[in-house]
Amino acid sequence: MIVTVTLNAAVDKTYYVSGFAAGAVQRVRRQIAEPGGKGNNVAKIVRLLGGEAVATGFSAGGAGAFIEERLAARGIGTAFVRIAGESRTCLNIVDEASGASTELLEEGPTVGDAEIADIKEAVGRLGAQASVVVLSGSLPAGAPADLYAELVGIARSTGARVYLDASGEALALGVGARPDLIKPNEEELARLSGRRRLEASQVTETAAKLHGQGIGQVCATLGRQGAVACIDGKLYRVVAPGVAAVSAVGCGDAFVAGMAYAEEQGLPAEERLRVAAAAGAAAAMTDRAGELDPAAYERLVDRVEVLPL
Repeated sequence: MIVTVTLNAAVDKTYYVSGFAAGAVQRVRRQIAEPGGKGNNVAKIVRLLGGEAVATGFSAGGAGAFIEERLAARGIGTAFVRIAGESRTCLNIVDEASGASTELLEEGPTVGDAEIADIKEAVGRLGAQASVVVLSGSLPAGAPADLYAELVGIARSTGARVYLDASGEALALGVGARPDLIKPNEEELARLSGRRRLEASQVTETAAKLHGQGIGQVCATLGRQGAVACIDGKLYRVVAPGVAAVSAVGCGDAFVAGMAYAEEQGLPAEERLRVAAAAGAAAAMTDRAGELDPAAYERLVDRVEVLPL
């Protein structure tokens, strides 16, 4: 079982319009509403790949109930900590005429000491039943910056493998707790190294340095350029096949889901990377985060190149 932790869950709502203009009345031609937040996206992909997933995190109000109901409808177990307030809605307005996208992101509810104690208990309880615990996304208002670091320690103490996919200070502090995997993108990797940007050679150097600090799997995703990974002392370049991409949103979550699913299956490093890259590429072919066509994924797996460096 793979447990995903989403501390700032959201309803991801997308409006499709034609000729969007600020200050004008606009008719929505098509709309989508999905349970969102990075960890929930991971859980959805794990399920589509054929794995068992349980989603936890914070859930509040009617939006929180929607998130839980929609995840359950996908066959995903839910064990959220219910809190006061209302889970956030993230609105994406897509102008089909220009292709431009406008995002409006709510902040979400605030948590305090009682809620943090509850999520620590939930992670410890669920981690004891899991092969992998995935901690993903932003922290809610009121959460200390080192919360992920604490949750990494709690989950690791249960014997589960722990993946961390965060950014900013939460990621920097979480790295110090030595999760089993981190998945920074190029910008996040640069920040971890104290630089604004990285040259190609510095990507591999930084991944190897982080690996040397006790993180068993460092997977740096580089968009269309694939990924660089340092796993068990070996460096890899991952080249994903070209696809007719619709949206890059959620592709990183699909990569994490692929790594977790493949690790639970006991696959070696090269195969884990192949599964992860194929999941990310298949996810890019859809317009919804946390979605892929399993048939498309199956076609892509054998086309991924994993090259030793």
